[in-house]
Amino acid sequence: MDSKLLELLVCPVSKTSLVYMREQQELWCRVSRLAYPINDDIPSLLPDEARALTDADLEHL
Repeated sequence: MDSKLLELLVCPVSKTSLVYMREQQELWCRVSRLAYPINDDIPSLLPDEARALTDADLEHL
């Protein structure tokens, strides 16, 4: 994930910054507790396609 692109992207729900999780190929938002998938290096920032983060997931941030 390009670091400059990551600086520009925000969660569409909370409008806060996202954290790139390389192993999961996802962008995580701590505030909205959503994980947005990255497919073929393209982030999908649609809330309907995001998965809910668990408490265990958030311990990795």
